[in-house]
Amino acid sequence: MSTTSYLSDRINNLSESATLKMTKLGRELASKGINVISLSVGEPDFNTPNNVKDAAKKALDENYTRYSPVPGYPELRQAIVNKLKNENGLDYEPSQIVVSTGAKQSLSNVILTLINPGDEVIIPTPYWVSYSEMVVLAEGKSVFIDTDIDSDFKITPEQLEAAITPKTKLFMFSSPCNPTGSVYSKDELAALAKVFEKHPDIFILSDEIYEHINFIDKHESIAQFESIRDRVIIVNGFSKAFAMTGWRLGYIAANKEIAAANDKLQGQTTSGTCSIAQRAGITAYNDGLESVNEMKEAFLRRRQLVYDLLNDIPGVKTNLPEGAFYFFPEISSFFGKKDAQGNVIKDSSDLALYLLNEGHVATVGGDSFGNNNYIRLSYAASDEALKEALRRIKEALGKLS
Repeated sequence: MSTTSYLSDRINNLSESATLKMTKLGRELASKGINVISLSVGEPDFNTPNNVKDAAKKALDENYTRYSPVPGYPELRQAIVNKLKNENGLDYEPSQIVVSTGAKQSLSNVILTLINPGDEVIIPTPYWVSYSEMVVLAEGKSVFIDTDIDSDFKITPEQLEAAITPKTKLFMFSSPCNPTGSVYSKDELAALAKVFEKHPDIFILSDEIYEHINFIDKHESIAQFESIRDRVIIVNGFSKAFAMTGWRLGYIAANKEIAAANDKLQGQTTSGTCSIAQRAGITAYNDGLESVNEMKEAFLRRRQLVYDLLNDIPGVKTNLPEGAFYFFPEISSFFGKKDAQGNVIKDSSDLALYLLNEGHVATVGGDSFGNNNYIRLSYAASDEALKEALRRIKEALGKLS
């Protein structure tokens, strides 16, 4: 029996995550004894802070091992409310917070609760690989706004206005951005908010998971503008700022109707998030940002290191990202070139695969993020690993003819 004869159209229409695919390919090479440096995955190379781990151990000792409330423990939701008030100047109630198994589930929940078949979702490119696939699952239609390195990968109000149609239901973006590291300023967000004021039926999904890895003055949320505040859904979590990727802890902050809808959906799918992770999350938010700031300082140093090394590679064009821990360099000058075996580099995926096989460095082709002329490199790795990875990339690219 053919696989596609019994699997649903829903799953057959879904693409594999490109970042996870490259991570898998890198691990396969590593299992053969090859030294592979992975710059493909969006994961801090730091350990979870000790106070957070201690909170998890305490939660075990106190027997927080039973089902948790679907939208999260009240103490965690209150900690999130306090964080939004103290750090972002935003007023929410615990009933407007829904905790999920990672920000990825939070994003998916929001899209599934808002999008009907045929609804349009505007997504600036480049975008995180799963955005458009989540829209596919909801049977919506992605409408892309293209950006490039010369605009620091940020859209203008005019581009936004031009993309809006009567079918537009949702606009989704990230700032700081994965994969580019671009950060929208308060003035830039205010200009976008003015456009949304004219279109009261459009919701805004603001992915702020990289909020604390921000190298400009401070993080700005589009939820700060009262005129559109009730239509903004903030998605955030603990994975990046607190190096808690494996803990799977994220959340939304939204109006009460949307929050209740996400609670309802989650109650029929995964129910409440891991009890131990939630107790650890309470401590992470209540104990301050000392560990976060230490990690941020390391990322700032690494950003400059990688920026200098990328600028030393002929044919590579890059900008200096203002946040997150990625570079998204332009590499189209290598398209049409051949490797030693005569294979032609046709696109960014070919180049990423070539760098993996020839240089033993795992990156991700930009086509998966909606911009084929680029590749994504994570600098969430040690200084030594980054220096060696960029040396290998330069050497491998130099062999193309």
